[in-house]
Amino acid sequence: MQSINGLRQNPYIPQARYDARNVQNTGNAANVNQNENVKRMQEAYANIDVKQLTNSYLSHFQARADSNSSSNFLSQVSAFNGSAKFSDILGAQNKSANSLESILSGVDFKAIGYEGKPIGRLSPDEAGDLVGENGFFGIANTADRISNFIINAAGDDLQKLEAGKEGMLKGFKEAERIWGGKLPEISQKTIEKATQSVDKRIAELGGNIFSAQA
Repeated sequence: MQSINGLRQNPYIPQARYDARNVQNTGNAANVNQNENVKRMQEAYANIDVKQLTNSYLSHFQARADSNSSSNFLSQVSAFNGSAKFSDILGAQNKSANSLESILSGVDFKAIGYEGKPIGRLSPDEAGDLVGENGFFGIANTADRISNFIINAAGDDLQKLEAGKEGMLKGFKEAERIWGGKLPEISQKTIEKATQSVDKRIAELGGNIFSAQA
């Protein structure tokens, strides 16, 4: 009876053998499986609908523009509501402090760049300054913030620009819904100015400025 490393082997128990052919076959099978997986992945990517990806990408940007627009308008009208000059020919109703807190609960102030005193705690004079000609929530500054968000992000991408415009207009309508009625004149003038800026850029890229309307 043979021994290996001093241990006696039982001739009646089959001994393991190193079979180079089996190892090679196993390696080949692994390579085949790997190649098949790569092939399947390539086919999956090839079958992805490019239009669906584009639509998803545009929808995501439109939602961001919607949120940015709505947040700016809700902040603007809330500041205007608290100002000493609140008087609106369009019939917008003044809101209580509790109502303002609820209205502003979904606004991401950092996202729109406002880091000042909470709007609900502003004095009438402070609120008036915010919505004044040079104020953070004045017509010009608010319109520029909303339109520049879209224009800068879209660059030369006409489809993205148009999607951003549609999101901006939806955001304005959403702000009216949350506010509970038509927004005051300051906001009407703001959306008009913001739309003009975005339309100008759309026209420069050869687009149709009437594709999305408020």
